[in-house]
Amino acid sequence: MTDTPAVRLTGLAYVPRWIGGVSCYITFGIGGLLSSLTILPLLRFWPGTELERIRRVQQAVHIMFRAFVYMLTWTGVIKVSSDNIARLASAKGRVVIVNHPTLVDVVVLISLMPNAGCIVKQGIWRNPFMRGVVACAGYIPNRGAELLLEDCRHVLKSGTNLIIFPEGTRTVLGTSINSFARGAANIALRTKTDLLPVVLRTNAPGLSKQEAWYQIPRRTIGMRVEVGETIDHIRYDAMAGGDAKMARQLTRDLEDYFKTNLEHNETT
Repeated sequence: MTDTPAVRLTGLAYVPRWIGGVSCYITFGIGGLLSSLTILPLLRFWPGTELERIRRVQQAVHIMFRAFVYMLTWTGVIKVSSDNIARLASAKGRVVIVNHPTLVDVVVLISLMPNAGCIVKQGIWRNPFMRGVVACAGYIPNRGAELLLEDCRHVLKSGTNLIIFPEGTRTVLGTSINSFARGAANIALRTKTDLLPVVLRTNAPGLSKQEAWYQIPRRTIGMRVEVGETIDHIRYDAMAGGDAKMARQLTRDLEDYFKTNLEHNETT
């Protein structure tokens, strides 16, 4: 059950919230740029195996994202709570399936997972504030299907968890989720990797696809991170039919899982 929405700020009462929220994003952007030019390359090229170097950078990004979530919480933009969060902390080499209600979803997830990676769209790789961060952390560029699959296989085999948003973009306001694409299912099945579903439940609109980053929500967004039980890929391997049929079935099951959880409202 999601907490009752906070009071909606209006007039002058909203000004400190807006200044605080915008300052968080500016600090995050400048911090990403500076860290990609200083500490992250240092950690990336410090002596050690390739895996050790990437792990160091991922840990640093995890700490920076935790700090950003703390700033957003302190300024009243969001308030994060969790359920079964130990499953995230202990996960290794899992495809983490997440719905996508807000702009800061991936930041919240990585702030809770020290060994997480993700598939990054090409626009992020061209962003001077983020390019160095994603490159040093070993995140995966969204390129051709076969190259992408090979990158995912390599990352998952190393024990890094791969965060994927099957909706592809933030959820449209007024709906529980967007339709799921089959990419996440294809990656899990073709790399023979188990999945970990994570439901992000929010109690107030804000930071959506329809809003610019500087449109700071007037209500504090309560975000609950609900970690489900592992979904074994092997049960889909055992189904009759080829990869395409199994991917379609897994995608339908995942979409139904998220719809059921997001549309269910406890009254007690």
